[in-house]
Amino acid sequence: MRTGHLVRRRAALAGLFLPVLLLLPTACASGPSLENQGEVTAPPGDSRNLTIGSAGFTESDLLATMYGLLLNQAGYKTSTLTVANRELYEPALESGQIDVVAEYAATFADWLNAKTNGADAPAVGSPDLDATMAALRKLAAPRGLTVLDPGRAVDQNAFAVTRAFAHEHDLKTLSDLGASGVEVRLAAGDECVQRPYCEPGLKKTYGIDVTGVDPKGVGTTQAKRAVQNGQDQMVLTTTTDATLDDFGLVLLTDDKHLQNADYIVPVVNRSRAGSKKVATALGKLNGVLTTRDLAAMNQQVDSWRRLPEDVARTYLRDRGLLP
Repeated sequence: MRTGHLVRRRAALAGLFLPVLLLLPTACASGPSLENQGEVTAPPGDSRNLTIGSAGFTESDLLATMYGLLLNQAGYKTSTLTVANRELYEPALESGQIDVVAEYAATFADWLNAKTNGADAPAVGSPDLDATMAALRKLAAPRGLTVLDPGRAVDQNAFAVTRAFAHEHDLKTLSDLGASGVEVRLAAGDECVQRPYCEPGLKKTYGIDVTGVDPKGVGTTQAKRAVQNGQDQMVLTTTTDATLDDFGLVLLTDDKHLQNADYIVPVVNRSRAGSKKVATALGKLNGVLTTRDLAAMNQQVDSWRRLPEDVARTYLRDRGLLP
């Protein structure tokens, strides 16, 4: 799996439910043919019973719940299936065993590109949202998938320091950190030393003096504690990390757009959920859901132990999207 980011998406691959294993034999065999690349293999459909996929981590559960509530209001009957592995849920999406899933534009574009053109194919995801969406839609269409419009919320790699460190050096952006000349040791995944969005990008794009990478993972508790106690000065996490406040950490703005455009996008099976009605129902989130909103909802589930269903319903009601 070629993501290169987002620990929750990677960590969520560990646990599989029995229904997922039952899906596998048909899901991998019944997707649309790719013999004619670029051709849409089925007309838009409008099934009244839709299955929404979740990848089994908090954010994915929240998005799946919101999608279900919006589709229910539009007259659809929905159910949710947790499939904590893209290698399984993407073929199930192609075959119509899953009809709708929330994805991340650049990550999913690169994943489909590797699946279609090989693991060594040049990446197509980039910080440019328009270019990323064009590449993603071109890769998705031959597989019978339709990628709906992205909204405002983005869950991408991000870098955080302690509030005290930011105050001491007057830091708000990664450019500020580069200009300060302050040395930092970075708590991140061990792949950070090679990935262009991580240590090499911080040095090349921002001129940040990264003295080393402490391999404690992406956004893990261990990594954040290492920054909190001063062992490291900066941590690689994500823009919707719900626990930064718990560790006294703040994000530095990626003001030169080093990170890829991992905006949240609904992806649907065209033959079952490709109708304008589905797109309209899910598109209601686009005007309201922000990165900050999503982080706050993650926090309510992860730190306050509220149920995703309750958090999602309250959010939609507060934004006037549900009665």
